Amino acid sequence: MTRVLVSGGTGYVGRFIVEHLLAKGYKVSVGGRTAPESGFFSKEVAFVPLRLDPDADEIEAFDHVYYFVHAAFDHVPGKYRGGEGDDPQGFQRANLDGTVRLFETARDAGVRRCVFLSSRAAYGPQPPGALLKEDMPGKPGTLYGDVKLQAERSLRSLCGHGFVTASLRATGIYGPGGPGRRHKWAELFEDYLAGRQIAVRAGTEVHGDDVARAVRLMLESDPVRVNGEIFNVSDFLTDTHEIMSILQRATGCPHPLPAAAGKAGYNAMDTCKIEALGWKPGGMERLKQTIRHLA
Repeated sequence: MTRVLVSGGTGYVGRFIVEHLLAKGYKVSVGGRTAPESGFFSKEVAFVPLRLDPDADEIEAFDHVYYFVHAAFDHVPGKYRGGEGDDPQGFQRANLDGTVRLFETARDAGVRRCVFLSSRAAYGPQPPGALLKEDMPGKPGTLYGDVKLQAERSLRSLCGHGFVTASLRATGIYGPGGPGRRHKWAELFEDYLAGRQIAVRAGTEVHGDDVARAVRLMLESDPVRVNGEIFNVSDFLTDTHEIMSILQRATGCPHPLPAAAGKAGYNAMDTCKIEALGWKPGGMERLKQTIRHLA
């Protein structure tokens, strides 16, 4: 049974990855600052103490690990962009320098594949309406985006025949929050059901399970097709009007919907590259099913 170490496995996105890999028969270790509570995952997982610290020697965490999925990120709770708070240097030290140290340690320990959970923020501002493709030059407009882009580049520089690497630029990830945790739209749903005003906003979204399937695809695909590559992971472009309209139908709530957002100038993400490997997201039907479940 192949062992995978997932850093940040107890986080919002990491939980989807861990659960998916467990369901597919992988032996999973979760790396992080604190061990998961009993029952947090559907099956027992091993816990490995792991920090985003460029000065730490953590090679023992990679004992008997064949694959490394890096989903850990140190930030102000509830924020990624702006997650540096009032400590941009500490944010960069942990999330860039600490991440690169883990990549190097994984390679030195004999890990065979490394998958990095990056972000569409690595693209930064692009021409209005332009379709985001992996070969576009990144121009991050935030420290968060810059850290993700620099980490991608560092990982690519380490790739080789014995250390296969790939970065996934994921967009807004939705889905259940996990045991004892709120999902990302919980406050939005509460505001609508209480009759409070909802901001008009558009964005690209993808279900956490579909992100997890993309991660597994990086572990199982022909190394020639993924090594050193970047892949967009996105499903659809939607807005708060569409999301609230699904919630309205699910609950029968009579409150008026927010106005539809203008999507013409928004940057959707091209996913042809990862779809060529066999990835297919759940689409609007999965969004509807998820919102009905969350409601």
